[in-house]
Amino acid sequence: MLLIPAIDLKDGQCVRLKQGDMAQSTTFGEDPAAMARSWVSKGARRLHLVDLNGAFAGTPVNAAAVEAILAGVNVPCQLGGGIRDMATIEMWLTKGLARVILGTVAVENPDLVRQAARAFPGQVAVGIDARKGFVATKGWATETNVQA
Repeated sequence: MLLIPAIDLKDGQCVRLKQGDMAQSTTFGEDPAAMARSWVSKGARRLHLVDLNGAFAGTPVNAAAVEAILAGVNVPCQLGGGIRDMATIEMWLTKGLARVILGTVAVENPDLVRQAARAFPGQVAVGIDARKGFVATKGWATETNVQA
């Protein structure tokens, strides 16, 4: 079994949101790279990163924290949140991410997902956040009529 620790990033810190509410967050660490190294020292073989601010903004916000994590660990990392165009996908993969996770754009622009999957085989995944059986987008802020 492969357990993949998640590091959710908000305002450059490691947090956990209560039911996807950005106003209700608990901070677990102020140094994301240190948190990543801690997970790796405990045996993590991969890390899942989420740019929460980016998910709401639609563009990367916690890039410095993600880049510090990539520089500080030697395990594959995947990232979701605010990745909604080919330029951003390519930028993150060039910076060393093993995989990008596409969520909102998979609902809003499925052709982009197909294009990205063809351009970067094995490096693109779709993440589905769901509430009450329906896909939620934009950092859980928008509920769609798409069944999960």
